[in-house]
Amino acid sequence: MPEDITTPPPQPPTADTPPAAPPYAYAPPYSSPYAQAASYAQPAPYPGYPQPPRRRRSAWFWVAILGGSFAVIALLLTGLVWSIVRSVNGDSEAAIDGLGGSKIGVIDIDGIILDPDKIDTQIRKFGDDSSVKAIILHINSPGGGAAASQEIYNEVVRVRHEKNKKIVASVESVGASGAYYIASGCDKIYANNASVVGSIGVIMEWTNYGDLLKWAKMKSVVIHTGTLKDAGDPTREMTPAEQAYFQSLVDNMYGQFVHDVAVGRHSSDDKIRPLATGQVWTGQQSLPLGLIDKVGGFRVALIDTARDAGIKGEPTIARPASDKKGLLATLTDDSDSLFPNPSKLLDQSPGFYFMWK
Repeated sequence: MPEDITTPPPQPPTADTPPAAPPYAYAPPYSSPYAQAASYAQPAPYPGYPQPPRRRRSAWFWVAILGGSFAVIALLLTGLVWSIVRSVNGDSEAAIDGLGGSKIGVIDIDGIILDPDKIDTQIRKFGDDSSVKAIILHINSPGGGAAASQEIYNEVVRVRHEKNKKIVASVESVGASGAYYIASGCDKIYANNASVVGSIGVIMEWTNYGDLLKWAKMKSVVIHTGTLKDAGDPTREMTPAEQAYFQSLVDNMYGQFVHDVAVGRHSSDDKIRPLATGQVWTGQQSLPLGLIDKVGGFRVALIDTARDAGIKGEPTIARPASDKKGLLATLTDDSDSLFPNPSKLLDQSPGFYFMWK
């Protein structure tokens, strides 16, 4: 008879017998394939084994980073300071004194002449620059304020005599009245055949809006002392005394204009006065009248001036630096370029002009 083989009953664990592991004790918990891949790529450190040391940056790496940062900051600060300096100076010269050899300085006089300071400064700087051997005033202007034109004329004459430097005028399209006043102070005047030259005379004008006030039923109230204190009041007609008064001022300025042109052209008042009728002539007509020295454009004036100054070959031109304003200069400017002052709309005082109209 076969033996009855039976499974012995489980015995209680003793101190020497380790407890049995529960089923599925070694089954890993579920994880995604990405987590498993990461675990394969970076195995967990074994206990008791030190981690490999992390790679440290070289000291030269940090030196390069700091040096580059300081270089960038220095460039930014340099650019900012340069921009501020150019905004403050505005008209700093493109040519530096003593560098670049012999040059011909060219200054443009365009449009109506009202502010002489900029042009005077440019003439003065070119006059002090030893590398600029001569100056050409490139003129395209109908004139402007009487006193403004006179100031530039005086600066031209001063630089010619004190610095012993040749200054030449080259008329492009228009060189009339105050612009011709300035040109007459130069050593020579060039003009194209069809250029407009002359207009020696003085004009004074303003707008009388007295009828407009009457239409609007408004009155102008003026309190003054002296019979001529309110002469030129634009709300009423002039009196005969006021007419004579203003005419005397215009006649006096006219005499100054004629005399200065005569001196500049090496002529006399009597010879210039018949030409001082306020009219203009073409460059072709003005040559036999003695109002210009040679018919020719800017290129002719440039080559002739360079040869007279002893410059051989193609002359180098030096122009004043551009006065274009950046955003910083525009925002910090206290002028009325952005927002005009409304009070200027009421500025109706009479003005005296050397201007062709």
